[in-house]
Amino acid sequence: RCCLHHHHKPRYAPHRRKGEKKYSCEECGKDFTRRETLKTHQFIHTGERPFSCEQCGKSFTDSKNLRQHQRIHTGVKPYSCGQCGRAFTQRSHLWNHQVTHSGIKAYSCDFCGKTFSLLGSRNRHLRIHTGEDAHHCDQCGKTFARHGQLQKHERLHSGVKKHLCDQCEMSFITASGLKMHKRVHTGEKPYKCRHCEKSFSHPGSRNKHERTHVEGNYSCDQCDKSFKNLGSYSQHKHSHAVNKLFHCYQCAKAFTSLSALFKHQHDHEGLKSSSSLDQNESAETQRSFSGCRIKLENL
Repeated sequence: RCCLHHHHKPRYAPHRRKGEKKYSCEECGKDFTRRETLKTHQFIHTGERPFSCEQCGKSFTDSKNLRQHQRIHTGVKPYSCGQCGRAFTQRSHLWNHQVTHSGIKAYSCDFCGKTFSLLGSRNRHLRIHTGEDAHHCDQCGKTFARHGQLQKHERLHSGVKKHLCDQCEMSFITASGLKMHKRVHTGEKPYKCRHCEKSFSHPGSRNKHERTHVEGNYSCDQCDKSFKNLGSYSQHKHSHAVNKLFHCYQCAKAFTSLSALFKHQHDHEGLKSSSSLDQNESAETQRSFSGCRIKLENL
């Protein structure tokens, strides 16, 4: 028995069934405590989506997911952050956001030392190093963990700025850039320093300012150096990294990310254009991109 008390029978009955998963899916064998949850789950197998949005036609298996989706059209964001005022359409998004205010970054990258507040963010970042499902920019070689990030980055090369400010006619590549710019006109500064009364219109400015309150807070465990911000500390950790996976066959240099190797390859291209190639250079090396080949060692 547990210590919970319920004054209403409808709430008591589901609680008693907690732990008893007596409703099973005939398709996959998954068990559920409630018949309603099983019914919703079965839509995955049948492909049925009975709940449709009247505005855009998108359909869902659950009425709760439909309600959350409809907030995109209505603009309703009922979940607000008590520290910076930022609002969200879903409670789970608010919880993820609040972790960023705590300053706790419990998940670190084994390759470069970069730390993250959320496990999902760390796992997406790891793809940059492993090359798994990584998305590469054809123009500059930069690598991204998500296709959406690559698309956003590619707009920098295209120069297309389709988001126009209605007050000063400045244009921006992304909607988030326009939103940030509009704070110049409104004077809105939603990002408050956790150490003093200062506030900022951009989270990056707030984070940079907060570092001034902390001196030498990040110490390297391999040498005696200390740093006052995480960015400098992470960069320094690169110098100690032994698991550099991407190797250049022309000069034997190694790098922790594919994008860093691509940048390095451009240096070789510059050297080749300014000096004549060795006549005895092997055909295999000539065929390789910029005289370099990528070697991915076993993790």
